[in-house]
Amino acid sequence: MSSTGKYNATAVEEKWYKHWMENGYFHSTPDEREPYTIVIPPPNVTGVLHMGHMLNNTIQDVLIRRARLQGKNACWIPGTDHASIATEAKVVAKLKEQGIDKNDLTRDEFLKHAWDWTHEYGGVILEQLKKLGCSCDWDRTKFTMDADMNEAVIKVFVDLYNKGLIYRGYRMVNWDPEAKTTLSDEEVEYVDKQGKLYHVNYQIEGSNEVLTIATTRPETILGDTAICINPNDERHTHLKGKKAIVPISGRVIPIIEDEYVDVEFGTGCLKVTPAHDENDKVLGDKHNLEVIDIFNEDATLNSFGLHYQGKDRFTARKEIVKELEVNGQLVKTEDHNNRVGISERTKAIIEPRLSDQWFLKMEELVKPAIEGVLGDDNEIQLYPKKFENTYRHWLENIRDWNISRQLWWGQQIPAYFYGDGKEDFVVAETVEDAVKLAQEKTGNTSLSKSDLTQDPDALDTWFSSWLWPMSVFDGIRNPENEEIKYYYPTNDLVTGPDILFFWVARMIIAGYEYKDAKPFQNVYLTGLVRDKQRRKMSKSLGNSPDALKLIDDYSADGVRVGLLLSSAAGNDLMFDEALCQQGKAFGNKIFNAHRLVSGWEVDATIAQPESSKIALEWFESRFQEVLLEIEDHFSKYRLSDALMAIYKLIWDDFCSWLLEMVKPGYQQPIDKITFDAVINAFENNLKILHPYMPFLTEDIWQSITERTADEALIVAAWPETKEVNKTILKDFEIASGVISGIRTIRKDKNISFKDTIELSVLNNEKSAKNFDSVITKMGNVSELSYVSDKVEGSLSFRVKSNEYFIPMNGAINVEEEIEKLTKELERAEGFLKSVQKKLSNERFVSNAPEQVIIMERKKESDALAKIETIKESLAALN
Repeated sequence: MSSTGKYNATAVEEKWYKHWMENGYFHSTPDEREPYTIVIPPPNVTGVLHMGHMLNNTIQDVLIRRARLQGKNACWIPGTDHASIATEAKVVAKLKEQGIDKNDLTRDEFLKHAWDWTHEYGGVILEQLKKLGCSCDWDRTKFTMDADMNEAVIKVFVDLYNKGLIYRGYRMVNWDPEAKTTLSDEEVEYVDKQGKLYHVNYQIEGSNEVLTIATTRPETILGDTAICINPNDERHTHLKGKKAIVPISGRVIPIIEDEYVDVEFGTGCLKVTPAHDENDKVLGDKHNLEVIDIFNEDATLNSFGLHYQGKDRFTARKEIVKELEVNGQLVKTEDHNNRVGISERTKAIIEPRLSDQWFLKMEELVKPAIEGVLGDDNEIQLYPKKFENTYRHWLENIRDWNISRQLWWGQQIPAYFYGDGKEDFVVAETVEDAVKLAQEKTGNTSLSKSDLTQDPDALDTWFSSWLWPMSVFDGIRNPENEEIKYYYPTNDLVTGPDILFFWVARMIIAGYEYKDAKPFQNVYLTGLVRDKQRRKMSKSLGNSPDALKLIDDYSADGVRVGLLLSSAAGNDLMFDEALCQQGKAFGNKIFNAHRLVSGWEVDATIAQPESSKIALEWFESRFQEVLLEIEDHFSKYRLSDALMAIYKLIWDDFCSWLLEMVKPGYQQPIDKITFDAVINAFENNLKILHPYMPFLTEDIWQSITERTADEALIVAAWPETKEVNKTILKDFEIASGVISGIRTIRKDKNISFKDTIELSVLNNEKSAKNFDSVITKMGNVSELSYVSDKVEGSLSFRVKSNEYFIPMNGAINVEEEIEKLTKELERAEGFLKSVQKKLSNERFVSNAPEQVIIMERKKESDALAKIETIKESLAALN
């Protein structure tokens, strides 16, 4: 707490985070308590904190801090992902700046640079998470390239291979020419791009006849190895058995027949390029066609590209179109909307490419994962449930997973080649084991390490992170160790729906395969963080604020509240810095409430006023009511709703009502019973707010009284739920209405709050009188009496059916008041007339939406009530 009387967030955050770390409050070891475990979605090792991370990790911290307060053994595992494609690209770019080409380095030399990069930039994001207040068990920080994590990944690969689930195949894959690696189907995004459809003439060998064939990719003409017609197409019967000449290259290719060709589409003829189209590859295999790959790995043309060799594919396309035009072979060009696959990581347009790759069979592996989420037992819950449909669609239409990548940064595939044949390899956890297997397989006992060559490819990054909930507890290498048995399955996973398949589904698959158990109980799927214009926040748009600057400007607590005030599970968050300002203002409100209370002089000799006693009884019930409400919200993962309930409780009920009701008179002491109860109420408020605003709450908690290390708020006990006194809540509802009515009349009639007033009550509701002392104090009422009839010549207001009268006693100018009320009456009657005119219009009533009609009827009833009140006030004045 600042000695200047102002809240210094930066100093407070540094002080208490250091205190929490020094006392080991974040650290967990297995014990007799119920475990509560979260594993962090590991951010890229070289990443920096952005708004998505802020939202995701704030939610996790709220859950983990609440579990800790509930007495659970809370364990939040942090860590980072090696991010093969992204990190390797950054290292390659850095080397290029230094004039070094990756291809000139050995693998070990390159990996040294990659590790240097990782050590220099890696882990920055974890340090940034500390600024946000994240209470991770930093002693357990993991990295997917740690030696033990590596070992687990290799162990799983070998196991799956030995089970017959991993195989090597020469397949058409998605090739990212920028990253120079293959991608799985799930790492390809599809976008609509405006392109062209080129109609090109192919000459029939030995004649002047031509065939017109349409293509969107004229550069692939150089890789054509056949023309295909439908055998049932009478237009092309005369072409059977003939050959065609490929434009530009002059190669002669066969004209084949296959019913795959759609007779109704275009000219009914297809060019077949087996190396560059998946369907063409199927045709090529069926008809034993030559396969000509025209591209290098960076999508420039190779020697098959003839005089276009070395040129980029899109440059070559333009030049080939010009050459076809000059040669008279381009018939026409049309605009054509194309659905194009792009790399999720680099945004480069994908090339279909034939390549030897490693695949994991998914058909059987996926079945327990489908049952775990969608089965009758609902072992794993998705929040919100709408994502179950997405999950079902992906898993029921799953394809084999391409798990190899043409990268060096990552786990190297544990396959060792000992010969020239495609099957001349063994798979083993170590090279020593590989030697033994190769000797057994070949019968050649003289084979040694030097005779083996390890596959240079690395495994897909997701192939390591799919083991994350198990590997962080060493559950793959040592499946029966104490920690995996205690912490697994974990409880909650908080992540974005964009990696529901990439990561979440695969972790579920791995969990059932290796632990025969779900990896987590609940999956909370956050929305995307968008700006006020609903645009996704991104560096390219420049609409993403600097996360650390937000913390500097609004405090970590303020930013956490700002993020969560409007972020429901699965719904996108429209981020506005004003929300962080609101969070900061909330913190100031609580800080000032503490300053107020701590400034009271306590006198143990004076009795507790009745007004304080009933006020405290009311707040206890109100607190319990909100406690039950937030418990319900948490059970449904409505963290924003829980925060809003806490916000209203503290701002409205505690600060605006309770403290005002119990506040001693100017320069007067407060009784000890009331003071102690207020402190207790304050402490309970701090407990339920702590998960959301950890720094401010700990600071005030420690300022209220001296605490031992065991008494820190972070490890305090969550408040117990008790029975709610609903009667006192209803009684307060009327009392607060009365106090508000008195304040409104004082304000409207310019009656000073220092002047006492008399108040008469016509108790039509038969309301309890237990809050009369509070009304008397808060309204500065000198005399409160109950009457059996209206009090003439008084100002009046209603609360429910009760009527309240304040004698004027010359406190107002009667003539001015009559004039003012008369004008108000005219306005109200005019408004009522316009509303009733609408409601009497049959066309309006029959065509307007039901909600609009309801609103208009409410306007009518409100206007009638207002008119009646004004008329009563006028009658009292006349």
